[in-house]
Amino acid sequence: MFKRIITMIVVLLWSGLAFAAHPLVTDDTGTQGKGKFQLEVNSEFTYDKERVFDEDAGEHVTEKTTGGKLSTVLSYGITDNLDIVLGLPYQWNKVKKGGTVESDVDGISDISLEAKWRVFEQNGLSFALKPGITLPTGDENKGLGNGRASYGLVFITTKKIEPWAFHLNIGYTHNEYKLQADKEANRKGIWHVSLASEVEVVKDLKVVANIGMERNSDRTSNTHPAFILGGLIYSITENLDIDVGVKGGLNKPETDTTILAGMALRF
Repeated sequence: MFKRIITMIVVLLWSGLAFAAHPLVTDDTGTQGKGKFQLEVNSEFTYDKERVFDEDAGEHVTEKTTGGKLSTVLSYGITDNLDIVLGLPYQWNKVKKGGTVESDVDGISDISLEAKWRVFEQNGLSFALKPGITLPTGDENKGLGNGRASYGLVFITTKKIEPWAFHLNIGYTHNEYKLQADKEANRKGIWHVSLASEVEVVKDLKVVANIGMERNSDRTSNTHPAFILGGLIYSITENLDIDVGVKGGLNKPETDTTILAGMALRF
């Protein structure tokens, strides 16, 4: 626990403050502007419970999974419509089956490097492309990474109708795995689709909502995880936001409950 706390403090000190479109899962087409930065820190705390069959006990038992993630993200505007984005995630996960701890891991996960390019903008409608790669910095033996570099692409649409804004994401990720067990258990190609909306209800306070689904990475399941999310974003100043949200699973493969909180600093 002491090691985990120290690591989290280091990540926070390295990043400062952060997170912009958080708590939304769906991205928007907004960029920072040439020569400008954004530092983000977002956190999530997850809880999931289900009945599973324990082969050793020969009966169904309750399996509880708790965990979380602390992500630090640095964005820089190369041009007015092109950002480069570096993400450093730290995560932890504990699984208890029938009251017995089956696993308890934590550490740095796979680092991500992305670019967001807004290719069109007119009359409140804009389109963007967001290609990215993940680097195998997490320990695949602990389930903290893939062990090999992976890549993906997201198509983003934003439509603004004051005071509303709507965002659509359609994405695809190709995962490569180092461990043979992971290759056999997981699908490589994962699609994602999600829709989000936001509205400023009072000055500096936005209400946000999000719904989405992605392909189940588990080869044995054709039920794809789906979620719904609601939250608030409050602008303390023009360049500093804080946010909070709750994400719920709409079906069994999705995590039951996720609490999200974050901050964003632009300069």
